[in-house]
Amino acid sequence: MSAENSKTMRAWVVRSPGPIETEPLSVEERPVPEPGPGELLVHVRTCGVCRTDLHVSEGDLPVHRDQVTPGHEVVGIVEALGEGADGYAVGDRVGVAWLRHTDGTCRYCRSHRENLCPYSLYTGWDADGGYAEYTTVPAAYAYRLPDGVADIELSPLLCAGIIGYHALLRASLPRGGRLGLYGFGGSAHLCAQVALAEGATVHVLTRGQLDKELALELGAASAGGAYDSPPEPLDSAILFAPVGDLVPTAMRALDRGGVLSIAGIHLTDTPPLNYEHELFYEKEIRSVTSNTREQGREFLDLVALHGVRAITHAYPLSQAQRALQDLKAGVFDGAAVLVNDWSQPTS
Repeated sequence: MSAENSKTMRAWVVRSPGPIETEPLSVEERPVPEPGPGELLVHVRTCGVCRTDLHVSEGDLPVHRDQVTPGHEVVGIVEALGEGADGYAVGDRVGVAWLRHTDGTCRYCRSHRENLCPYSLYTGWDADGGYAEYTTVPAAYAYRLPDGVADIELSPLLCAGIIGYHALLRASLPRGGRLGLYGFGGSAHLCAQVALAEGATVHVLTRGQLDKELALELGAASAGGAYDSPPEPLDSAILFAPVGDLVPTAMRALDRGGVLSIAGIHLTDTPPLNYEHELFYEKEIRSVTSNTREQGREFLDLVALHGVRAITHAYPLSQAQRALQDLKAGVFDGAAVLVNDWSQPTS
């Protein structure tokens, strides 16, 4: 048995998916995982709290791994390397994100669309994630992180930021265009910063007063209610809120030829659309599925170029369930980040 496997760690697990108010997560003592071939063992410093973690915990997403540990916005320190893992050394700071495996041979992988790989696997859903003292990641799917940015600010970039960037690409926003953002949480507030830095006019439509205030502070041209009409027609819109009822609302807000990009992995049922008012004039609806690693690297480059920063609220890792409850209740603006209060990396 390796030194890693002779140790134990604490980890949150989804005991039985259900409403987060019923506390479906519990803390367990588990062996520290041993990195497999090509993998890194990472001592978790911080882990962002993503709405996908809430979907996994509440059962909105089907169970892929029984008693899974959620979390896929991990910043940590490499503590050990599995056989054949290269490109990193013990002591390196790395990022662990949502996508952790693709087959590399299917037609999607071969056409630079690995996010659509039918054999893809995901951190915190198919494999245990970062709501724990340690996690593992295939070295080929780990991210090098920019210097000079704190762990707590980096964590939300690794899913909320990357997915928001992918959603922005899918929305086909013209240069200097008018962008509507429906919902303004962890992902949207990062997407808005990129769009604003690249010359867009951004209108935010969201329910929370704190979110509206943050949107205006970041430079949005307006901030209204989720079902309000923006002050001008939109060239593009992104739906971040997992609320299907907002699809017709967003489609009506689009100008001719406009595109609605739906960013979430889960969406409640969408009501019928009126063809004349919500689809005609070549309006489009596009879904967003995960991201490619190249998109992740592109986004992290834009973070450095434009000074994109996450608005964060720290929670101890020992309070992960409360952070998810607060996320669902809309208690905070920006993003919540878990800080490991159980142990610190030795490297």
